[in-house]
Amino acid sequence: MKTATLPSLRVDPELRAAAESVLREGETLSALMEDSLRRQVNFRRTQAEFIARGLFSREESKRTGIYHDADDVHARLKAKLEAAVAKDKQ
Repeated sequence: MKTATLPSLRVDPELRAAAESVLREGETLSALMEDSLRRQVNFRRTQAEFIARGLFSREESKRTGIYHDADDVHARLKAKLEAAVAKDKQ
């Protein structure tokens, strides 16, 4: 049950018209806005976690002195992808 509210949102008439123009059948503007908000919250959480992992890796590399060359990492990832594609074709 929804019990919380968000502040009303004032936008340019052009933005409202653009939003209304992409509504799916039976979809309300409120549903579109809620979906957009949920997706943005999820994106920002994912982005923050990605940055935290990167910063942790940087500190770990500084601590251990172990660094990985980007070309080597890309080559390993490419090999994994090629193996997965080959397995899929079987």
